[in-house]
Amino acid sequence: MNIVSLVPSLTELLFHLGLEDQIVGRTKFCIHPSDKVTSIPKIGGTKNINIQKIIDLKPDLIIANKEENTKADIEILKQSCKVHVTEIANFKEAIFAIDDIGLMTNTADKATSIIEEIEELFSNLKPTLKKAKVCYLIWQEPYMSIGNDTYIHSMLEICGFENICKDHTRYPELTLEEIKSRQPDYIFLSSEPFPFKQQHIDELQVHFPECKILLVDGEYFSWYGNRMIDAAKYFQSLINELDN
Repeated sequence: MNIVSLVPSLTELLFHLGLEDQIVGRTKFCIHPSDKVTSIPKIGGTKNINIQKIIDLKPDLIIANKEENTKADIEILKQSCKVHVTEIANFKEAIFAIDDIGLMTNTADKATSIIEEIEELFSNLKPTLKKAKVCYLIWQEPYMSIGNDTYIHSMLEICGFENICKDHTRYPELTLEEIKSRQPDYIFLSSEPFPFKQQHIDELQVHFPECKILLVDGEYFSWYGNRMIDAAKYFQSLINELDN
């Protein structure tokens, strides 16, 4: 089976399932596992894929995602081969996606093993005791946060945090005044898609002197698949740090 993956986190999952020799195409954002993925041809970005290049690879299966990829591209690709479109906005849907991909790629046993490990780790996760309000920022100029229908929101909830934008959907834009009015206890600056750094903490701290602002690993909060194994460990470490 020749597989093209248009979803970075699911490309990583395919490698984890032992399908390295069957992956014939990936996006430029499919960067993990870093020691193996460079040998796989790139077919553009997630939202500006090279359709002809994909067709020329003669894939038997294309793995896409409703949010990551455009509907127009997916409809065109469906005319040439099988396209599996995932829709993942919470923990449960992420588990279903691993199971589905395992079944489609004849790696069901390995997928089940990954699922069992993820479920055990998350079931043992001890949420924060503080029930703190969090402003999770993914972008600046304008500042953008995450709504209640996103995978990141689901991860915040599992950790016991309250998303200050839980009354919004998708990725709302916020002004500094709007953030202040929602009175967050913490501001999480994600490492992706905007690469927040220490300088951004310093800039925001002036406006939020009483708020703890910290950099968080965006891949653990937004990547599903086998990355969830390490994400559970990362979340527990983050919770422990903030609760102490």
